Amino acid sequence: MQLEIKFKSIALKWFFNIFLVVALIVCAAAIAFSVVFNSINTERMEVLASDYAYEFSALSGTDKRNFSDSAISIAAGFQYKNNIEVQVLNSRGELIVSTTGFQSVTDSMDDYYKAKETKQTAVEKLRTNDGEHVMASSTIIYDSNGNELGAYRWITSMEKANKVTMWFASVMALVAVGILGFFGFSGLYFIKSIVQPIRDVSNIARKIAMGDFDSRININKNDEIGELCDTINYMASELGQTEKLKNDFISSVSHELRTPLTAIKGWGETAKMSLGTDEELVSRGIDVVLSEADRLSGLVEDLLDFSRMESGKMTVETKPINVTMLLSESVDMYMELSRNQGIDLTFTKPNEELEIMGDLNRLKQVFINIIDNAVKYTQSGGQVLVSQVKEEACVRISVADTGLGIPSQDIDRIKEKFYKASNSVRGSGIGLAVADEIIKQHDGLLFIESKEGVGTTVTIVLPLYERPKEDEMITLDEAAGIEAKPETEQKDEDKSKEQQDNEQM
Repeated sequence: MQLEIKFKSIALKWFFNIFLVVALIVCAAAIAFSVVFNSINTERMEVLASDYAYEFSALSGTDKRNFSDSAISIAAGFQYKNNIEVQVLNSRGELIVSTTGFQSVTDSMDDYYKAKETKQTAVEKLRTNDGEHVMASSTIIYDSNGNELGAYRWITSMEKANKVTMWFASVMALVAVGILGFFGFSGLYFIKSIVQPIRDVSNIARKIAMGDFDSRININKNDEIGELCDTINYMASELGQTEKLKNDFISSVSHELRTPLTAIKGWGETAKMSLGTDEELVSRGIDVVLSEADRLSGLVEDLLDFSRMESGKMTVETKPINVTMLLSESVDMYMELSRNQGIDLTFTKPNEELEIMGDLNRLKQVFINIIDNAVKYTQSGGQVLVSQVKEEACVRISVADTGLGIPSQDIDRIKEKFYKASNSVRGSGIGLAVADEIIKQHDGLLFIESKEGVGTTVTIVLPLYERPKEDEMITLDEAAGIEAKPETEQKDEDKSKEQQDNEQM
């Protein structure tokens, strides 16, 4: 089933949060550049026109009698008639002479009135009678006594300046459109390069969530998305492997449960039918039932421990215990079984007994599990060697066998839950996972070394406990909650028993 997920919101968020902001910034920049350019262009045109009309400033050195003649003379020799028009006005604002020889192109005199009012050069933008945009500037002329003689006024067309400004504004607009186009195209391409992989990732993730652990994301990218895809592919692979291990675990546990249940049911029926006829067979059947019941109980305990471990509720109650005696008892439990199977089980006892802080029952569970595995995977004629060595503030316990060994590809996963290196041997596949968790809770280490066809060595390292000098080493019975009787009570009890034996004699 193809799952399609819409990601329009990502494009919309990009458009409103990024593209519009960038568009506003680019447009504002284009407008600002155009305004600045227009201002610079206008100022340049004003300066240039002032320079053209500068020679009329010589009229300030004349008087009222020769003012008109001087103005006409300067106008007649004016060289920049094609660039600007210069007019000379008398003190009443009447035209004396114009460099064009015609009437003024504009009837507006705003610049002249402003110059008379402020007594400074005034510049205004006006329109001609034909509607043309022009710039006009008036400068009042005074004689040496400060009396107003008149004014000279220049007028220049702004058409060229406006065309240049429009050209620049058009260029800015094209640049802005180009920037926004490039940004929009690259942004949409970038979004597509993210949205499409996300869509693929989402579709595959949903398939994986529905149990299709063979689904993979085929995206080759050397970035965070590629890393995410690789991680999801790895996750799918691990989930698939875990699912397979879980199914194998269920199958194995079902088999482990069925076998003793079948034996219990079969021998129970046999014992029932043999009551009163064959007491030996009944006794044998009861022994088998009890043995298989113990086996079932052990399997259930493993499952309960695994459940506690998964939920984080597995706890240990530590107290000083004699680890040497505990290990020795664990080995003794398998002496008869290993002897019957033709396996040489040996415990190399150390010169001194060592103490650790630990949970007696939990540690015994670990030792039994490891020794049981060693015996299970060792064939007849093989050897299992258990040893204990003191190393500084730690005790190192090793269980080495000459059994089947573990393949190199399995050694790193042997402590994982549900994992079994061999399905041909009984077991649930959770014993080592539980054992490793118990050892971790004792601040210890459990590591495994193995070579296929040669054997396996399981090593446990636990910190030693230094008992205060005035305390005595606790015994296993005391650790199990059975208190030893005081020495005086024990002597009185022995003496009383001896007297009773004498009286009977």
